Amino acid sequence: MHVQARIIYFALVIATIALGLLSRSDLLTLPPFLATYAGDTIWALMVFWGFRMLLPAQPIFLVAALSVTFAFAIEFLQLVQISWLDSIRYTKIGGLILGYGFKPSDLICYTVGVAIGSCADFLFLRQLGKRRLA
Repeated sequence: MHVQARIIYFALVIATIALGLLSRSDLLTLPPFLATYAGDTIWALMVFWGFRMLLPAQPIFLVAALSVTFAFAIEFLQLVQISWLDSIRYTKIGGLILGYGFKPSDLICYTVGVAIGSCADFLFLRQLGKRRLA
């Protein structure tokens, strides 16, 4: 069962990465509010799916707490200015993972992204798993 769950969560990680990149691309024109906050919210959702993939048997609230803690730690790490860390940040992938500068609004986005993942997991994915076992 855990192998199937990991495959599902891995697929969700990949789909969420694609959605996040799309939200930051020129292919999609989002309203200003969504253009500003969607990427950070989707990033946190991807973090949640990643933790679910690693810890599929753990309770959702534990995975949510780990995800929010990780996301907040990355955000607060942006207050640290170390040359080697900054050089990573200013690469494309480093910037997508570590961000560029601390913004308190990102903490709200991360909380919302993890909440979306937690609710989706609880409401839909758990039901899918129960149906497969029946």
